[in-house]
Amino acid sequence: MIEAFFSPATTSFAVAICLMLLIAVFEVIGALFGLSPSSALDDLLPEVDTGLDADFDADIDAVPELEVDGDIGGGGGALDADAPAVPNPESVGPLSQVLGWLCVGRVPILVLLIVFLTSFGMVGFFVQGLMRGIFGFALPEIVAVVPALASAFPATRFAGLTLGRLIPKEQTEAVSRAHFVGRVATITTGEARRGLAAEAKLTDRFGQTHYIRVEPDDDAERFQQGTDVIVVRQSGSIFYAILNTSAAMTD
Repeated sequence: MIEAFFSPATTSFAVAICLMLLIAVFEVIGALFGLSPSSALDDLLPEVDTGLDADFDADIDAVPELEVDGDIGGGGGALDADAPAVPNPESVGPLSQVLGWLCVGRVPILVLLIVFLTSFGMVGFFVQGLMRGIFGFALPEIVAVVPALASAFPATRFAGLTLGRLIPKEQTEAVSRAHFVGRVATITTGEARRGLAAEAKLTDRFGQTHYIRVEPDDDAERFQQGTDVIVVRQSGSIFYAILNTSAAMTD
């Protein structure tokens, strides 16, 4: 049976199914240990055009930017209002547009990858099984891949749109990460130190919860799990923070 599963005509589809199962197991194991592989992977992705409606974008633009000068509570560094942020959505490239079409940013990337691999593998096996049943032979694998891919992409988008409506708001990335600077975050997993980011939970101005990767802005500082920090700047997928020493600054 294993030989039939990995036959030359269905190798790509078998590998896709096996990879899907490995990702699912990896996600479950991460959840058992309090980790979030999906969140960590999402943080590595570029800003994507998620197709959010114009009214919501207008609401975001209407909120004034946070401007803070000087130190907070006498500890750490100053909030940098001009810190590097993610690219303007208007400048996103073709890759970001494709990712947005697939609902990356609305739904965890590993969930979408599981849907894509499952659709690709199942359609591939179905096509080859149908060919064997009707004509007595299977298509060359490179030919069978075409209908499998043609089905996997729209299936992933449909699943993303459906799940995007069902997943609670705190799991979405509706607000640009440029607005995270100046917000309070809480270290949830690991110890944050320079060169080794930890996962932190942050609530944006609309009450939505985001999980980000955080390092101390000060080389000598370390943040333990449960520590409240203030995000002061962003570099790529990593956010840099200072210790929150002000009782007035809460999330």
